[in-house]
Amino acid sequence: MEQNIGSILWFTGLSGSGKTTLATALAAKLKANGQRAYLLDGDVLRTGLCSDLKFSDKDRRENIRRAGEVAKLLMNEGYIVLCTFISPFNSDRQIVREACPAGRFHEIYVSTPLSICEERDPKGLYAKARGGLIPLFTGIDSPYEKPVEPELEINTNDYTIDEAVNYLLDYVLRVKL
Repeated sequence: MEQNIGSILWFTGLSGSGKTTLATALAAKLKANGQRAYLLDGDVLRTGLCSDLKFSDKDRRENIRRAGEVAKLLMNEGYIVLCTFISPFNSDRQIVREACPAGRFHEIYVSTPLSICEERDPKGLYAKARGGLIPLFTGIDSPYEKPVEPELEINTNDYTIDEAVNYLLDYVLRVKL
């Protein structure tokens, strides 16, 4: 593979949809193919750079703004930045898109249904939200706005992890990131 000029693959979807799992596996494949890839995960950012933010709409917007700024810095250094954020609002994702040069922001909608995400519930968050222990939980008592025109959509319930990652890798190769 040729060295890329840098781009952002923005994985959005509900908690438990498979964003981080897919992005982690894709990043490993890209690195194995000689690409500069960096995984920027929402949970990780919330433990450091965004640890002062809660989950109000205002704080969620600021979280995505900060994530977008970090992603752009890495993109400008030639990385394919795989961003895994629920990022529930279309307007926030659009702000990040508009801050990037044309063709360098790619929205990937991990469209796994809420029922499947709740079945998976890898962190026990849905159970806590349904029990009233986590207020403003996206998909339960806080909205998630589905992307209007994502570059790619994938439902992880329809694919094995390997199939899904190969689908994503095919996209990366097709659009020449």
